[in-house]
Amino acid sequence: MLTDIEIAQANKSLPIKEIAKEVNLNEEDLIPYGHDKAKINHQALEKLKDNKKGRLILVTSINPTPAGEGKSTLTIGLGDALRRLDKKTMIALREPSLGPTMGLKGGAAGGGYAQVVPMEDINLHFTGDLHAITQANNLLSAIIDNHIQQGNQLGIDSRRITWKRVMDMNDRVLRHIVVGLGSPGNGYVREDGFDITVASEIMAILCLSRNLDELRQRFDKIVIGYTRDQEAVTVKDLGCSGAMALLMKDAILPNLVQTLEHTPALIHGGPFANIAHGCNSVIATDTALRLADYVITEAGFGADLGAEKFMDIKVPILEKSPDAVVIVATARALKHHGNPDLDKNAALEEKLEAVRKGFANLGRHIQIMKSYQVPVLVAINHFKDDTDEEIELIKELCQKEETPSYLADVWEKGGQGALDLGQAVIDSIDGEQNTHFQPLYQADEMSIEEKIQVINQKIYGGEGVEYSAEAKKQLAAIKKNGWDHLPVCMAKTQYSLSDDPKLLGAPENFTLHIRELVPKLGAGFIVALTGNVLTMPGLPKQPAALKMSIDNQGKISGLF
Repeated sequence: MLTDIEIAQANKSLPIKEIAKEVNLNEEDLIPYGHDKAKINHQALEKLKDNKKGRLILVTSINPTPAGEGKSTLTIGLGDALRRLDKKTMIALREPSLGPTMGLKGGAAGGGYAQVVPMEDINLHFTGDLHAITQANNLLSAIIDNHIQQGNQLGIDSRRITWKRVMDMNDRVLRHIVVGLGSPGNGYVREDGFDITVASEIMAILCLSRNLDELRQRFDKIVIGYTRDQEAVTVKDLGCSGAMALLMKDAILPNLVQTLEHTPALIHGGPFANIAHGCNSVIATDTALRLADYVITEAGFGADLGAEKFMDIKVPILEKSPDAVVIVATARALKHHGNPDLDKNAALEEKLEAVRKGFANLGRHIQIMKSYQVPVLVAINHFKDDTDEEIELIKELCQKEETPSYLADVWEKGGQGALDLGQAVIDSIDGEQNTHFQPLYQADEMSIEEKIQVINQKIYGGEGVEYSAEAKKQLAAIKKNGWDHLPVCMAKTQYSLSDDPKLLGAPENFTLHIRELVPKLGAGFIVALTGNVLTMPGLPKQPAALKMSIDNQGKISGLF
């Protein structure tokens, strides 16, 4: 059986200018990066502003399990299916981070015969967007320490600097460090740390800005720390937003690529959904909507993370809610939620019971998405070891939830494997004339505590919320500074609906633990860190990087 990278390498891509023509873009609208990828330039984006927006389909999933659910693969396959059904279609995805690519996950451009290409470039340096974000973030870090070294006119308290350096790699030893050691010429000694690039507020700002002017204005609002009098210090005070925006002049432009079946795809921005808002850029989604009649996009991890943030953080800026939501589930993932200790060789009766029990997780995600008053469908992503009985049981349980479900086999068959799902998505959109999107909360009308509580109760299924002593102090500061009108971006484990990764299925009546509240004024939300979630991951015992290599002809192996 061919690996994902072998399938991608055997594919014959079309010149990117031909992919552009399919959505009425000309060569002069592109900034080419070789023959198979390009950025859409500023002038082209400006011309598209008056185009009518198409239909939007959001793909999310249940809480992920170690085996993986194939959400990106399903998103790509569904896009290919709609194109096979003669619909003018585009796909809008996030950019992979080198951290998980080299760490636990491997490649992140789909799989099998439902991939975006060039797979190797997308998974590695691509068009340099993440490097630009890293440089803009670290320029600000350098400006902060230089300001203190050169006299500290703003009176920044070096003990209260909240801005961290970043790098796009999992490196646990950098979580908590000391900088400025050595001679006085090396600056003042202080505690510091690194986040992974995709957790940077620069990434969030990129993904929520509509143009360079807005990007620069959002940079000005970033809080980097506090004075000795505990007054907030912003990038505007430091005066470096212009230089930061300059470094982002190309990174803000969406990247055009194609699937194996030549469906146009925009891949842009990549915040993690467990520590950030988990959606691709507003610019990319909006551009796709103005170029195509149907746009398939995804939000990271399950409906409790990326999809909730898509609805409550991205939709108000995008000014377009999903016309339909597809929730991806697999039989093996439901078995894991029902019985994580189930032996692979267990009798079919035991497996069916695990599916039945684990369906509670899918059932919760269905209810989460339905609470937003949008049509919901379930895609059962097919794997070769699934049994007919397991699939039929999942369909039966979905029917009890009054939710249509469809088997999809896009890894093996590409768009052909999702034609039934694709037609059902089209029918659900065309048949829902009276759908009225309903956000979870009105950010301006509720306190931070109320917003966290409504997310905990209505999305996670929890009961109470417990705040650490540090979080209580931060909450008081947020209220004092008038920042409590902002939406909340929850940082939480992806593996459970709760903040405990070991609580699988659909736990109830648990307590959510808030350990820290971080104002991200440039992004326009307050991050609530729960449990033990980390903003700088570590590598696993056997990193995926150990299986990767390249030959003398530049051919890559082991990248998924």
